[in-house]
Amino acid sequence: MTAPGVRAGEDAHDLDVEEALALVKRPHGRTPDRTSGDQAPAPALQDAQLAAQGAAAAAPRPDAHHRATAWPQARATAERAGRTARATAERAGRASRTAHDTTAPRRSPASVPLDAALGLVLAAPLAALTDLPSFDTSAMDGWAVAGPGPWALRAEGVLAGHGEPARLADGEAVRIATGARIPPDTTAVLRSEHGRTDDSGRLHPTRDVGHGQDIRPRAQECRTGDQLLPAGTLVTPAVLGLAAAAGYDTLAVVPRPRVEVLVLGDELLTGGLPHDGLIRDALGPMLPPWLRALGAEVTSVRRLGDDAEALHRAVTGSEADLVVTTGGTAAGPVDHVHPTLRRIGAELLVDGVKVRPGHPMLLARIRDDQHLVGLPGNPLAAVSGLLTLAEPLLRALAGHPAPERYALPLKDGAHGHPFDTRLVPVTLRGDRAVPLHYNGPAMLRGVAAADALAVVPPGGAEPGQEAEILDLPWATAGIGACFT
Repeated sequence: MTAPGVRAGEDAHDLDVEEALALVKRPHGRTPDRTSGDQAPAPALQDAQLAAQGAAAAAPRPDAHHRATAWPQARATAERAGRTARATAERAGRASRTAHDTTAPRRSPASVPLDAALGLVLAAPLAALTDLPSFDTSAMDGWAVAGPGPWALRAEGVLAGHGEPARLADGEAVRIATGARIPPDTTAVLRSEHGRTDDSGRLHPTRDVGHGQDIRPRAQECRTGDQLLPAGTLVTPAVLGLAAAAGYDTLAVVPRPRVEVLVLGDELLTGGLPHDGLIRDALGPMLPPWLRALGAEVTSVRRLGDDAEALHRAVTGSEADLVVTTGGTAAGPVDHVHPTLRRIGAELLVDGVKVRPGHPMLLARIRDDQHLVGLPGNPLAAVSGLLTLAEPLLRALAGHPAPERYALPLKDGAHGHPFDTRLVPVTLRGDRAVPLHYNGPAMLRGVAAADALAVVPPGGAEPGQEAEILDLPWATAGIGACFT
């Protein structure tokens, strides 16, 4: 168990100056000095204390360092931006239809075949195009009977998929299959297991037969024009089945948000082992499937290096609803995201978030219906940016409702940043969340084994303290549901 404020050895080096300062100031991060009666720094914390003392003069003050957006506010801002962009596109779509403009805006509702609609959201209510069922049908295999028994049996039977059968006379019965059309003047369907025939071919009931028994009357489920589902309903396999039964070949849906990924950094390799100061690109392989799991259509992944002009051309030429960049969001000599956004006149909606890892993330509005999310280059920091900014924006663009928030007690304590929210990979074990090690900004080992991320408040969390849980999409829906 790792107590709050105490980092395991494998991730202690990921502390920044403020985290190190906070660490040495927390009383439960110290151990008693048995000879003096006072408290001395625990051996595991001495390096952090020395680093904090050496950098204290250069450490930015909290108010200067954190001219950034609080984590909950950043998520709300991203969701609001997505709703605004979607509403703008819907208005533009209505205007273009009124003007008989055949060029639909990017985010206009789309009509797609049923087999392409799974996982999308209905853009219009689903109204029945027919009565369901559209004629009286048999609910069971057996006999259609008219009047009281016993009944004289017809030689021919009634099968599903055939036209209207001949009328039954009183005292007459006919073999019928499930789903077959009921002959006129039928009073009930006698199940196969509830009847027997005698030597003369007459049918006798072995149980009482009620009027209308095992007959599905026309329009029992709905009548033509009834609203079956409202706009905003997620298209599940069951919704596809209902739509097909109600007469639909296509559905009006909110299209998937289109995302373009721009991978920045001259130091990135796409294959082989790291060498000569070069490292493997982890985000290029990770981001596209993760974005698809969030409901997006990834149109391209482009590796641009640290080229300001290439970034400018890529952003201004993109037709995606969302451009996602990796790295380059800080203020270093090759961090070109901010200068590019200023150059094109983009509006910064979020410029830094009070969250660790990932605080240099940003969200910008390029056009009314186009946004850019700048992710930090460190892999776990990029995951934090995905869940903080990209997920709520994409969810709103796609018309999905926000998931219900929930919290679980932490089995072990979790170290916290003194001023910022912290996202910590966890596994879910029964009714508790277990924080994982290897959760530094550059590490993916922890999140690769995780079911979710715990939202740890500033200052950390004690064992047993409840923390909000952000589920990873495949942990609840399964890999197949997310990526197919």
